[in-house]
Amino acid sequence: MNDLSYSANHVRTTDPHDYDHSHPDISGGWLRAAVFGAMDGLVSNIALIAGIGAAGASAPIIVVTGVAGLVAGAFSMALGEYASVKTSNEQVHSELAVEIEAHKRNPEGEVHELARHFSDMGMTEATAAVAAREVHENADVAARVHITQELGVDPHSNPSPWVAAFSSFAMFGIGAAVPLIPYILGFDSLLAGLATGAVGLLIAGGIAAKFTRKSWITSALRQLMFGGIAVGATYLVGLLLGVSEL
Repeated sequence: MNDLSYSANHVRTTDPHDYDHSHPDISGGWLRAAVFGAMDGLVSNIALIAGIGAAGASAPIIVVTGVAGLVAGAFSMALGEYASVKTSNEQVHSELAVEIEAHKRNPEGEVHELARHFSDMGMTEATAAVAAREVHENADVAARVHITQELGVDPHSNPSPWVAAFSSFAMFGIGAAVPLIPYILGFDSLLAGLATGAVGLLIAGGIAAKFTRKSWITSALRQLMFGGIAVGATYLVGLLLGVSEL
């Protein structure tokens, strides 16, 4: 067997991901929730300590406030992620039920609709018609393909609300703890807390870039900029509303 025929047979019988490239699992819902949780934890607690620190709060008050913000924010994030992902999944399955009923009422119309989608993707009309009829030989598969084509989502690949909730809870807690590290170590310095938080933002942005294959420098600086805007705003509010008794 010559090299060309071997290569052709190899490509036909081997999954492309086995010899050419691979993809991480992006359907579980953990990455978005983890990144969102970490960034929210970092930004919200850095901004929180900046605001009360600028108002004149002592180190113990800053730590207590920061820990309270960590706990409240982590639970809020987890519950919010669970509810939002669960609701989104329920909506997708509701639309799937609508599609299944439509197939029962008007199977021929649905076949023609799918053929039109395939044609818009670049198939010839004849190929699209044959492909649509073959897909419709299995009603469950047909409904799934229709939903994927019409809504851009796969009802069998929904993210897990539990994974999203736990990811956001854990990462928010980690992110929110970062600006408190200097205080926990005994430093009585708002500047040290803000500097530690800034480093945390840079690291979080760089780690996120690993999953998106984007420039880690750009991602890190972007997160630092977003955090800086929030911190600057709350610091200004703290200065304007400072309370000497804190």
